[in-house]
Amino acid sequence: MLLHDLAATSHAVGAEPARNTKIALLADYLRGLGPGELPAAVALLSGESRRMRIGVGPAALRDLPRPAGQPVLGVGETQDALTALAAVHGPGSQGERRRLLEALFAAATAQEQSFLSAVLVGELRQGALDAVVADAVARAAGVPPAEVRRALMFRGSARAVAAAAMAGGREALRAFGLEIGRPVRPMLAAAAPDVAAALERVTPAALEWKLDGIRVQAHRDGDLITVFTRSLDDITSRVPEVVEAVRALPVRSAVLDGEAIAVGAEGRPLPFQVTAARTASRQDPDRMRAEVPLRVYFFDLLHRDGCDLLDRPAQERWSALDSVVPEELRVPRTVTTDPDRATRFFDDALDHGQEGVVVKDPAAPYAAGRRGAGWIKVKPRHTLDLVVTAAEWGHGRRQGWLSNLHLAARGEESDPAPWVMLGKTFKGLTDELLVWQTRELLEREESRDGYVVRVRPELVVEVAFDGLQRSSRYPAGLALRFARVLRYREDKSAADADTVSTVRALAPEAL
Repeated sequence: MLLHDLAATSHAVGAEPARNTKIALLADYLRGLGPGELPAAVALLSGESRRMRIGVGPAALRDLPRPAGQPVLGVGETQDALTALAAVHGPGSQGERRRLLEALFAAATAQEQSFLSAVLVGELRQGALDAVVADAVARAAGVPPAEVRRALMFRGSARAVAAAAMAGGREALRAFGLEIGRPVRPMLAAAAPDVAAALERVTPAALEWKLDGIRVQAHRDGDLITVFTRSLDDITSRVPEVVEAVRALPVRSAVLDGEAIAVGAEGRPLPFQVTAARTASRQDPDRMRAEVPLRVYFFDLLHRDGCDLLDRPAQERWSALDSVVPEELRVPRTVTTDPDRATRFFDDALDHGQEGVVVKDPAAPYAAGRRGAGWIKVKPRHTLDLVVTAAEWGHGRRQGWLSNLHLAARGEESDPAPWVMLGKTFKGLTDELLVWQTRELLEREESRDGYVVRVRPELVVEVAFDGLQRSSRYPAGLALRFARVLRYREDKSAADADTVSTVRALAPEAL
């Protein structure tokens, strides 16, 4: 199969607003591939090729050869070329990478060059890449989408899961399971406006402190310990405190879910930015831990000594956790049906400097990679993680900077567009943040309309707001009241943004 056909399919999918139509287009294409072509095509379509860390950025894509007149590149040949690029390291690597890149682009037509450029710099616009491709694989293979998603959560490789689904169907997919040392996509939480509203959805409920740190998933296999972030990056060498805590546990093998957080002299949590900077730093870890010590708190156990626990009720997982993790390394938890007791627990979390609570269903399994009903976060203020879809040039002292942000939530299948606008804000932006966001947004510019710059929906911003109000101006029928920027979430991708359903769940019944 030629790369030309794949690039044309990707373009058609990107131009189609309806999610079901996207899936149908991809499924039709995948059915026409041979077993040897399928993994390469899925790697390119899902964005998996981008995650190979090929080392090619926008600057490297300037002054490339003129496009070929006729399509000759094969899909497998293209993926082989990208694999060769990713393997280039050491002295002379820059020149060799350039040579390989020029050879690949010289054989590509204009449409193929455009597609390859988007793949290499992460600008492939097809909707939620992994999710859409996973559902397309399910349709092409004639298997339930949930089984493909579950296999993908465990394996993490769209091409491996697609090959299994097409060749062996449901039986092959069910062979995928948790592997020690391979991270599982973390379970996520929906939102509620207050504790009482959360208890209306889940009762009896377990309430846990919500820490404002970074999510960590710790794997232990004997003496080998690996620590991953929520984005599945390996940060083991940067968090020796977490490694030491896991090594001290009385287990041979384990997979633990928790939060690492920087703490001050009195043990109170430091701002999120401090934790993020500490865990992102590649400097001397011993010096960094002396300057900014981390503490780790675990709240879930997904595997213990050869036994997978993901499908067990949360209460069983917590009992297993309590049996191997000392209390000082566990997130505080209480189980109750009493709203007053739950509210006191919430207030106590805030008094200790924490972000709020997570209300959990004791009977729920661990829904890896999903924002299900089993976990509900409650904060003292309403916050959402939204995507910036456009920005307006500022006036007065903000002239020359992109200031007023257009904020959107992820659409559902029934929504006509993938991003649903909820309002605008210019509040909460420091001068430093104005400079940073102007640079970042201009790098993502798609078009301009007067003073509005429309951008690729990639940057996630955490927004606080005072409530929701009816709005005939915005497609969801709702608008944010007094929205203000808290921070950009560089640890999250657009696929992690809150959905319109989450927003509607926060609205008063009167709306």
